[in-house]
Amino acid sequence: MTTAGINGIAGVDSLRSVLAALEKEGAAIGHFNVADVVLLKAVIAAATETKLPVLIGASEGEREFLGVRQLAALAKSVREETGWPVFLNADHTHSLQKALEAAKAGFHSVGVDFSALPIDQNVARTKETVQAIKAVNAAILAEGEVGDIGTGSEIHETAPSEVGKLTTPEEARQFVEATGVDILAPAVGNRHGMLKSMVQGETRKHLDIERIAQIKGVAGVFLTLHGGSGTEDDHFRKAIAAGVNIVHINTELRVAWRQSLAESLARDSNEVVPYKILRPVVESVKQVVSSRLRLFHGQLVSPEAVGSAA
Repeated sequence: MTTAGINGIAGVDSLRSVLAALEKEGAAIGHFNVADVVLLKAVIAAATETKLPVLIGASEGEREFLGVRQLAALAKSVREETGWPVFLNADHTHSLQKALEAAKAGFHSVGVDFSALPIDQNVARTKETVQAIKAVNAAILAEGEVGDIGTGSEIHETAPSEVGKLTTPEEARQFVEATGVDILAPAVGNRHGMLKSMVQGETRKHLDIERIAQIKGVAGVFLTLHGGSGTEDDHFRKAIAAGVNIVHINTELRVAWRQSLAESLARDSNEVVPYKILRPVVESVKQVVSSRLRLFHGQLVSPEAVGSAA
C-alpha cells in the first residue's frame, strides 16, 4: 500500500473501509493468528515497522488460551496508543455462542465456520449467526465458509489422500445471497497447515486463480484466503489480483515461533529470565509477518525474508 493510502486510512476505525481502500490499490490485508502475547507483540511490531494495516486472528482454541476479552483489550490498547489500523478477527468460530462472545468483546470481524456441515445446514446456521452478531454491532464484518480447506494449522507428513471439494462460483453466489455474509472464504486449492516438504522449502501450494476470479465476479463480497502458509509467492500475487482481500497465515508463524524458541533456549541453558529468552522469538516471528505483509501489498521482498517465512 502506498504511503498516501496508509495516511488516508490510519485513523479509520472501519475494517470495511480499509479493505475497500486496499482493494482499489490491488493489495490485501495480512491476517496472522496469535495464541499468546509473544505472537501478538511480533505481529504488531511487524505492522508498525512496515507501516501497513494488519488483521490479527484467533481461533476458538487460541481465544480460549489467551482470553477473548483480554485479547480484545490488548488490541484496543494498541489502536488507542498508536492510532494504527490493527483489527481483530474471531477466526473459525463454530457456534453461535462463541460468535456472540467475540462480538460482545469488541472483535471487528467474526469468521463463522459451519463448512463441515451439509450445505443447507451451513447456510441456515451461518445466516442465524450473522444476524445475531450484527444485532450486537452492525459494523462487525461476518465471514462465511463454503468448500473444504481442511482443518488444523499444523505440520502434516503427507497430503490428504482425497482432495477437498473446491467451491464453485454458483455455490459462492447462492451462499452469499442466502446468508448475508460480508466476506466469503472459498476453497480454491488452499488448505490449512503445511507439509514437511513445505517447511523445508521443497514444495509449495498452488491456487486455482481462475476459480478465484470467477467467484469474485459473482459473489460481490470480500474474499478471504485461508490456509495461506506454504503458498507460492507468485500465486499470492495472482490471487490478490484476482480478487482476494484477506490472506491468512498461521502455520508459518508457529514454525518460526517453535524453531526460534528452541534456539533461544539452547543458547544458554542457565537463562531463566522469560523476556530474555523470548525477545529473539518475537524478532523471528516479526520477520515472517513483515515479509508477508510486504508481499500482500505488492512490495519487493528479499530472498532472505522469503526464506525465513518457510
